[in-house]
Amino acid sequence: MLESFKRLFAAKPEPAPAWPEVEAWARREGLPFRRVREGEGFVIEGRLDDLPWRLEWGPPQRSYIAGRELRMRMELDLPGDLQMLLLAKPLMDQLERQTYESFTEGLQTQIDTATPEEMRWLVMFPKVNLNAYRALRGRFGAVSALPSAVQAWLEGPLAQQLERALAGALQFDPPFVLMTLRGRAYLRTQLIDPDPAALQLLVGLFETAVRQALRVAAHQDEPGAEWPNTGSTAWQHFDDTKPR
Repeated sequence: MLESFKRLFAAKPEPAPAWPEVEAWARREGLPFRRVREGEGFVIEGRLDDLPWRLEWGPPQRSYIAGRELRMRMELDLPGDLQMLLLAKPLMDQLERQTYESFTEGLQTQIDTATPEEMRWLVMFPKVNLNAYRALRGRFGAVSALPSAVQAWLEGPLAQQLERALAGALQFDPPFVLMTLRGRAYLRTQLIDPDPAALQLLVGLFETAVRQALRVAAHQDEPGAEWPNTGSTAWQHFDDTKPR
């Protein structure tokens, strides 16, 4: 028995998860990479022109994402009322069903601040007509207080990037959200395997969405539009005070 205890205490702890291919990719791109404590995931930070962005991969923050989630965030100083949401069509249908059930069967009479913006906006904002985008209209849905803003956002480069993503990381319609909120841009999607090809594609998609959102904001010619303001927190990041 003494030997059993010796073997037990001599056992080495399991090594923390590592993502050598992702780390190598980040290094090639000149992007800082660090694991978060307890090996839950990693953080990559980059810049688009002079503006920083943050990428996190790890446990999901949304109940509609299973396994692992990739999320990106960027401070843009967009107009606070420029609120646009694009999401995968299956996810849109799912959230609409959940919202309907919550407010009918549960006899709930108002949307509380604990409800994610993705769900609240489906109730608050009108749907955007995506018929002009043949490759996208069956795979994505969108809502906004000003549908013309979303159409201008998608026009050209962003629509092209989304089409590329549908042949790659978004091929099987995983939960996917792309939105502008409180002056920021956000992307979140289910990503079980964070391989460099998927990361490269999604970073490119996000940066294109950012450039297009800035273009829309710069050419916004409808000063009379007043869009509803939401108050919940869309982003919670890892506690990476002890990065590895």
